[in-house]
Amino acid sequence: MIIFGTKGYLYQLAILTLVCGQCGNPAAHTLRKRVTKFTLFFVPLFPVSTKYLTQCTFCGAEQKVTKEQAEQLQAQEAGGPGQPYGQPQQQNRF
Repeated sequence: MIIFGTKGYLYQLAILTLVCGQCGNPAAHTLRKRVTKFTLFFVPLFPVSTKYLTQCTFCGAEQKVTKEQAEQLQAQEAGGPGQPYGQPQQQNRF
């Protein structure tokens, strides 16, 4: 019998101050990376999917961002107080 499946890992990359697209408040947002890995006999072998998202700490709304947007937000956070409030771009889903 072969036991296989997937397991999710959640990494917190940064805490940013952004204007929330849902509630409109300038609040702290956590930038997170969610990786799903294929497992064989409960040993994670390789990543199946990787997703980036921000979550508002005020209202709890989550918003998906691309890898490039996540890297840009991390660079903005590391750069200091150049622009205190930013907003990730909305993704249109058709």
